[in-house]
Amino acid sequence: MSDRILVVDDDPQITTFLSKYLEKQGFAVSIAATGQAMRDKLASDEVDLCVLDIGLPDADGLALTREIRETSTLPIIVLTVRDNTLDTIFGLEYGADDYMTKPFEPRELAARIRSVLRRTRQQSLSDAADGQAHGLLRFGHWIMDASRRTLAHADTGEPATLTSTEFDLLATFVKHPRVALSRDQLVDAVRGGETVVGDRAIDVHVMRLRKKIEPDPHNPRYIKTIHGMGYCLADDVVRQK
Repeated sequence: MSDRILVVDDDPQITTFLSKYLEKQGFAVSIAATGQAMRDKLASDEVDLCVLDIGLPDADGLALTREIRETSTLPIIVLTVRDNTLDTIFGLEYGADDYMTKPFEPRELAARIRSVLRRTRQQSLSDAADGQAHGLLRFGHWIMDASRRTLAHADTGEPATLTSTEFDLLATFVKHPRVALSRDQLVDAVRGGETVVGDRAIDVHVMRLRKKIEPDPHNPRYIKTIHGMGYCLADDVVRQK
């Protein structure tokens, strides 16, 4: 079955061209021109990945990214105007898995779509194997189920809604507790070494993850900054029976 891609953009020239190009690349493509049309598509159709333009006429694309992320781990690639660094940073902070700036080469977008989908699926298989071998893993007040790719509060059972990138990042920390990991190591872990990501993007993902798991994100208990190096999970990880 072809991977199902939802392209959300109000420019018919872009959507018509991308639809034809991505279909030739083997994807099944659906189109939405507004935020509401996107919501309708996600409610009625099965979608494997969403390509979302930040500049929509009826809705803020960043807010839509955050809205999707509140209830779903659907991979999202945001489109933004070239050199608009704030849009790029906020897109990652609000839950996007990757980004591209306009104008872009459609071949690069197709490559990034494949990269995100491949990374997500490979990680799911790896985590499933880890989960079968190791079961549930606990650090602090959190329990991770690698096979189901879930994270829940140990006391309340309340789940934390993480993006695929956030989960991969946290899983990397959990696999290496109390070990300082460089930004390059974290880039390789969450991108598989396939996509060039700067230090700033990793910092944004860590900041976003802290907001979801730390009691006080400004004074983190779990994910500590190691100055001049990177980050570290400053807690023990215990296997749950």
